[in-house]
Amino acid sequence: MKRDTLQRHIEIANGLLNYIYTHIDTDINLDELAIFFKINKYHLHKIFKSIFEVNIYESIKSIRLQKASNLLLTNQHSTISEIANLCGYSSQTSFIRAFKKRFSMTPKAWRVGGYKDYSKHLIEQISYVDATNCHFEQIRPTIVKMPSIKAYYIRHRGYEETIKQTWQKIQVWLFSNDIKEYELISLFHDNPALTPLKECHHVASVLIKDNKKIKNSQLPQFTISSGVYAKFDVEGKRGDLLQFIQWVYHEWLPKSGYETTTNPPYAIYRKNHHLSEDKRFDMSFYLSVRLGG
Repeated sequence: MKRDTLQRHIEIANGLLNYIYTHIDTDINLDELAIFFKINKYHLHKIFKSIFEVNIYESIKSIRLQKASNLLLTNQHSTISEIANLCGYSSQTSFIRAFKKRFSMTPKAWRVGGYKDYSKHLIEQISYVDATNCHFEQIRPTIVKMPSIKAYYIRHRGYEETIKQTWQKIQVWLFSNDIKEYELISLFHDNPALTPLKECHHVASVLIKDNKKIKNSQLPQFTISSGVYAKFDVEGKRGDLLQFIQWVYHEWLPKSGYETTTNPPYAIYRKNHHLSEDKRFDMSFYLSVRLGG
């Protein structure tokens, strides 16, 4: 495949996945999306499968259920039917059936504590996580209103060692364009405390802070949603991040009086553990919130 063709396919696949994530609460019409991308639906499926190694419908179903698994914990005042609607299910029955097939329990069982065992099992399988050293209770977030952020990005499937290579590509792009004023941002489409790491979609992105003209514009752009966020300033080593996210969703949020939204959380780094020699991070983590009840 020619380089230009591959680049075009990557742009289409990324654009489609971005749309799915940001419109997961709607009826996603692939016929309309094919028209939008100026390509027939057959080739849309083929391109998506070639880039992400999974078909579009399976990806949509997985994203709906992953969103639901979070919202069932964090939006305690929403009914199961309301959670199903928020994640694009028109039928509560079909939602319960799909959820049980994915997580081996009903949404009700998940909500009343089943998620704890599920998450604990996932975390315990990760060799670099040390559960004995993590204490986050002293962290007090601030509530901030954030503007939308337009950033260049590379999407990475999986939250494992190979993610470092993606961040190094961001570095190469920055150095090639001689960019000195920037912020590195991780976007967490999937909750790694509830989703197997190999299935997580992670977005490595960079916000350009100066007005420098980009010579090499190979990287696509996307927009991180504006809104009200709880901002957590946190630092630690690589394995601490997964447990921090687990604490935010499983401990802090249910007791906070807030609910989260379908906007994904993101982190702005002062030190990026994927690129630092000591594998430590220093960041601000932003979680989209609204009043519960």
